[in-house]
Order: sequence, then C-alpha cells, then structure tokens
Amino acid sequence: MPVRLLLVEDDPALSELIVQGLSEEGYRVDHAADGEEAELFLADRTYAVVLLDRLLPDRRGEDLLAQWRARGLGTPVLFLTALDAVEERVKGLRLGADDYLTKPFAFEELLARIEALARRSSLVGPGGRLRSSDLALDPQQARLEGPGGAWVTLTPREAALLELFLRHPGQVLQRQTLLEQVWSEPWEVSENALEAHVKNLRQKIRQVGSSARLRAVRGVGYTLEEGAA
Repeated sequence: MPVRLLLVEDDPALSELIVQGLSEEGYRVDHAADGEEAELFLADRTYAVVLLDRLLPDRRGEDLLAQWRARGLGTPVLFLTALDAVEERVKGLRLGADDYLTKPFAFEELLARIEALARRSSLVGPGGRLRSSDLALDPQQARLEGPGGAWVTLTPREAALLELFLRHPGQVLQRQTLLEQVWSEPWEVSENALEAHVKNLRQKIRQVGSSARLRAVRGVGYTLEEGAA
C-alpha cells in the first residue's frame, strides 16, 4: 500500500519540489496551501506523516497542531520552518511535533526523517505488529493473530484494510478513503468489491476468536469497534 503524506506548505515553489521528490520516491502526497485546506484533507483521509509549515497564511502551524492533538490525532508531525533558534525548536517539539526541520534543508535529510517517523506509531508493538483490543496484525507477513494465539493469513488487500482500521480504532473511515488508500486506481474499483473484502475480513477476525467488530455505518463507511477487554 503506498504511504500517504500530507504536506501543509504555502510556498508554491518549495511545495512543488517536495511533492515531486517524494512522489518519485513512491510516496503519495497531498498538498494543502493553508490550515483550512489541511483540515479538509484530514477530515477525509488518513496519513502516515504530516509535514507542517509553522508559518501559514491563515494561522500558525503550532495552533493547528494543538487543535489536532486535542482531537486525538496521533499522526506523526514534522515541522518545516525557517525559525531555527534553539528555543523555537524546543517550543515546536513541546507543542506536540514529533520532529523539526529548518529551512533550507537537504531533500535526503527530509526523506530520512519521514522514513523514521513513518515507522513510529503508538499502536506498533514488538516485531512491528499493530495491536488494538485483542487483535494483532503483522503488516509485513499479512498475518492476523487473535487473543488465544490463533492466526490466519490475510490477502494483501485485507491486510491493508485492517491496518487502516487498527491505526484508527473507533473512527469511521469513509468508503472513498478506504478505496483511495488501499487501491492504486480506486476509480476502477466498485463499492461491491470493497464490501466483499470487508466481509472476508470480518470472517477472519471471527476465525481467530476476536471480539472486535467491523461495523458498517450506513451511507458513510466502516469502523472497527473493540470488543470487551
């Protein structure tokens, strides 16, 4: 599944260079020129990392980040800024940023920092597994484990879908969001195909003895509800 990034940067020339460079590295990048546009993207999609400029035309990046953290957004955030004083870097990290890169910067360093942040997640346990409630997913092996040690192998699509749900437990993910993040050409995939994959994933979750539930939200999408602890 391509790694999706959100770039929030108002400098057109810099944004174009970053988007082009990251796209060539295989990332899928959405670009927001201000805070309002960033909010629209975050309301509709999920990201591995957010690259956030601290000085935006409509609000400061730290104010935007504070709002996201208050809403429970756990996505790693990398501040991009020309504010290079030590106290500014410390302030940015204390405000909830996961990393800080001052302008101008080398693209190779940006790439390395993104790679490091993309590996980091509060839901990732030993061995790179994603855990929620009584489920554990090894994304690399596409292996799903239940509470009693029972396990089953998932198809690549099933594993990609479950990874999204595990990274956003309790959150309703829109059908279009699921299609865009799991299929490389979502416009060619019918909703019936998505429903079939969700149905198969439900069966495998039950098969490993999990009490978690993939629930359809009519007219919106799906959500993973954790079972009783």
